[in-house]
Amino acid sequence: MLHLHLVAAVAGCALAQHRRTYVRRSRRHNRPAPALSRQSNREEEVGRGEESGRNRSRRGLTHSPSPPPPPPAPPRPARSPFLRFPTSSASSRFSSLPPSSSPGAPPRAPPASPWRAYTLQEAAAFAAAAGNGTVLLAAVSGPYLPFLSNWLISVSRADQVLVIAEDYETLERINAAWPGHAVLVPPAPDAQAAHKFGSQGFFNFTSRRPRHLLQILELGYSVMYNDVDMVWLADPFPYLVGDHDVYFMDDMTPVKPLDHSHELPPPGKKGRTYICSCMIFLRPTEGAKLLLRKWIEEMKEQPWSKQRKSNDQPAFNWALNKTAGQFYVAKMAMSSVKQLTEAMLQVDVYLLPQSAFPTGGLYFKNKTWVKETKGKHVIIHNNYITGFEKKIKRFRDHGLWLVDEHSDESPLGRI
Repeated sequence: MLHLHLVAAVAGCALAQHRRTYVRRSRRHNRPAPALSRQSNREEEVGRGEESGRNRSRRGLTHSPSPPPPPPAPPRPARSPFLRFPTSSASSRFSSLPPSSSPGAPPRAPPASPWRAYTLQEAAAFAAAAGNGTVLLAAVSGPYLPFLSNWLISVSRADQVLVIAEDYETLERINAAWPGHAVLVPPAPDAQAAHKFGSQGFFNFTSRRPRHLLQILELGYSVMYNDVDMVWLADPFPYLVGDHDVYFMDDMTPVKPLDHSHELPPPGKKGRTYICSCMIFLRPTEGAKLLLRKWIEEMKEQPWSKQRKSNDQPAFNWALNKTAGQFYVAKMAMSSVKQLTEAMLQVDVYLLPQSAFPTGGLYFKNKTWVKETKGKHVIIHNNYITGFEKKIKRFRDHGLWLVDEHSDESPLGRI
């Protein structure tokens, strides 16, 4: 009898531990997946999500930067009427198969994945349901999935993340683990060629970026884009001060004064600036849209070639240099008199502080500067280095490869 009591007690403890583990995990990413629609031309909506509330301090990523205090969070808006969250009937239309007509009939092929019909407008509406007007955007192909997971662990606003998957396998893998947060905007580029820096595949991959950003802005929402080889050490949104059209970080390594100007830096030796297209925040203004359209134009004028081996960043800088601080004409509807008027507006840009948003060539190579600015760093970019293994090693050497010990904090788990 005593033996039976002991077995029951051990089993009870194991069940209790299992329940505690399940509750902890279920609280992290518990948003329901969106109901998928077969239509591909709905109105898009993009939004900003609430803080995810992860325990960042035990990873050693939290310090005490001193930005201006963020404004109080507005009340959570009502969910979009376009959103339809999954029900048993909604999900069954994709998963259930009709029975064979006879026992001897050959098995039917499984239906195509519903995520291939998932549109950007549906994905944007799903991301919008988590917030109040801003979406966090990333783009990724299969080889960079571990970097996406690493970035997501550091991001404090994961619920508002929308991932542009650049191949169908990546689309399926992300949505299998984190339904609704990934979408593919066809046509898909060559997944195998898209990850080598300087290749034509990499150019094709990055050249899609301004189009994705412009689509979201045209819906009337703000968007922050991040490369996935970044890590957040603090929330960047308190640094988006003022009401500028576009915010960005410098990609140059020379140290700037802590109180440096926030205007567009002067052009370098090539006649243009060296602003990084890796981290951009845009408001849905005519100025930001003009910049993106100019970026797209510059990409067409500077196509990839074996001699040039370009990427999207030079075109982004040429677009900035040709639009920043300049005036443009916008047509606005006068609702009171129902007529159009022309208004002169200015493209307003803002350079983020170098101490908070350093380029990898500064953060990883200037130990003196890192010590002098300790506690001020917000987003770290693992650039000025190429190759997956080299990037991972550098992150590990600086305690920023989070997936080794904190993969359970990523909505993707261990990739």
